[in-house]
Amino acid sequence: MIAGKTVVYTSGTFDMLHANHIKMIEYARSLGDILIVGVNTDELVESYKSQPIIPFEERIALVKALKYPDIVIPQHSLNHADKVKKLNFDVFVVGDDWAGKYDYLRELGVDVVYFPYGEGVSSTNLKERVYERYKKLQDEANSHFPIDADTGQ
Repeated sequence: MIAGKTVVYTSGTFDMLHANHIKMIEYARSLGDILIVGVNTDELVESYKSQPIIPFEERIALVKALKYPDIVIPQHSLNHADKVKKLNFDVFVVGDDWAGKYDYLRELGVDVVYFPYGEGVSSTNLKERVYERYKKLQDEANSHFPIDADTGQ
């Protein structure tokens, strides 16, 4: 708490920004007076999963353009203990795919909320759908050539 105001922190990769990202950020906004959003750097993301499709500078610009956050910062680590001390946040919100990972923040006096993403869209799902559509288009394009056609390949 800062000056009697509840500070909420949420974070994520926010790759291929989609409706579930917006829902989580909007929900986080509803829990306090000040909302800080951390955007994972490319280096951080690559340390625990595949490289983001959208580069960091673009992802952070997209999140800054949203109406909900008061402050948007780069996030260089998944350990938030130091951020609790530096940013004085009272509530931490993260997707429920991270359930249990941030329970240690409760020992620091932080309320931890694992936001239920629910069914539907995710960045992983979007990447798979883009790849499947690309593959289908590629197969359709390749089917235009007769089997015995000289394609130079």
